[in-house]
Amino acid sequence: MSYEALVAAHDLEKQKIATAVIHMHTIRPLDEKTILEWAKKAGSVVTAEEHSVRGGLGSAVAELLSGNYPVPMEFVGVGDQFGQSGTADELAKAYNLTAKDIVDASKRVVKRK
Repeated sequence: MSYEALVAAHDLEKQKIATAVIHMHTIRPLDEKTILEWAKKAGSVVTAEEHSVRGGLGSAVAELLSGNYPVPMEFVGVGDQFGQSGTADELAKAYNLTAKDIVDASKRVVKRK
């Protein structure tokens, strides 16, 4: 998802929407300091992960922010549904995990700031 996030950031920058991409290589331990620092700078957060949003990175970030620095959030990831088979590109489109989906989530969250 880091690549998709970087593509989305490039698209957002072209639209004059400032972005930052933070690659989180682990959920545990969670890099709380970096997340809080950027949530304060940005005023909103979008998480992107290529698995279930329940119990994943988005949930961990939401838990951290809700107790320390609540900001509007959007989650890009697999919803509560059964898995499918297909190519990586097919699955990214089926589960809304593309750069376009990150761009759309970013635009929604910025409107709520």
